[in-house]
Amino acid sequence: MAEPDSVNETKEKKLWKAIFAISGIMITLVIYGLLQEKIMRVPYGLKKEFFKYSLFLVFCNRLTTSAVSAAALLASKKVLDPVAPVYKYCLISVTNILTTTCQYEALKYVSFPVQTLAKCAKMIPVMVWGTLIMQKKYRGFDYLVAFLVTLGCSVFILFPAGDDVSPYNKGRENTVWGVSLMVGYLGFDGFTSTFQDKLFKGYNMEIHNQIFYTTLCSCILSFTGLILQGHLLPAVDFVSQHRDCLFDIALLSTVATASQFFISYTIRTFGALTFAAIMTTRQLVSIMLSCVWFSHPLSWEQCIGSVIVFGSLYAKNLMKKRPEKPQAAQELPKDEEAQPLKGNP
Repeated sequence: MAEPDSVNETKEKKLWKAIFAISGIMITLVIYGLLQEKIMRVPYGLKKEFFKYSLFLVFCNRLTTSAVSAAALLASKKVLDPVAPVYKYCLISVTNILTTTCQYEALKYVSFPVQTLAKCAKMIPVMVWGTLIMQKKYRGFDYLVAFLVTLGCSVFILFPAGDDVSPYNKGRENTVWGVSLMVGYLGFDGFTSTFQDKLFKGYNMEIHNQIFYTTLCSCILSFTGLILQGHLLPAVDFVSQHRDCLFDIALLSTVATASQFFISYTIRTFGALTFAAIMTTRQLVSIMLSCVWFSHPLSWEQCIGSVIVFGSLYAKNLMKKRPEKPQAAQELPKDEEAQPLKGNP
């Protein structure tokens, strides 16, 4: 009787770990997505003023993440000294700031559902940067999935519902500027993920070490950018006048940092395949909640585009269950949330 009891106990522990991991990722990242849209697209106060300082959000997020990662390094008594040359951390910081800034700015011109689905198209820039920087080779199936996902995203962006209008633009949401910001986001994010991968393989470093130095550099760079643009004092003045905005930004930074723990825990405990399936589901749930919460109508073309994108991603996850040969070509890196060191869910 001891053995069956032991097996049942092990299964129960694994079940509770799965519930902890899935609920943690879903709650933190769904809240993160909704808060992004609320801060950048919903007016505050009686005068209906919009928060316009996206670099201030980057600064707050990175400041929180760097503080937590430093505390983690000190608590675990691990090395605080940089393992790689500082300029390499700074390069990641620069592209990461550009990635996050494009992400926040794009929300002024495209809705969160459009942005979330467009993020799925990052496979193309990741494959391009992976080939150029890491000399990686990809399978024909990877190219097929990338093509289908890009096709679905294009359909979703090009055929918006006519009533869904951006607060910063009186026209339809598929504006040239909004799409250009998303293209910039995809390009910078693809480079960041690939260069981080190269940095990890080239140097024997802890995850928290890279998190600390990249986010610290990001703090310095974003703070400098705020001063040069003259946006620091206006941003502080805005949040001091609108305490609900200050609360939203504090919560955004908190859930962004907390999500990194759940991402690392899930990948370490259940593997990348399970994590990829959770993230695909999270994106779908985020789009559905955003449509309900912020009243975004969806056209029938957008529904078809969503089916193409998520169907292709789920098919990619299912194909990974097949045993691979030792000499198999390397697979695509997971999406941005699979990179726990970026601090940019």
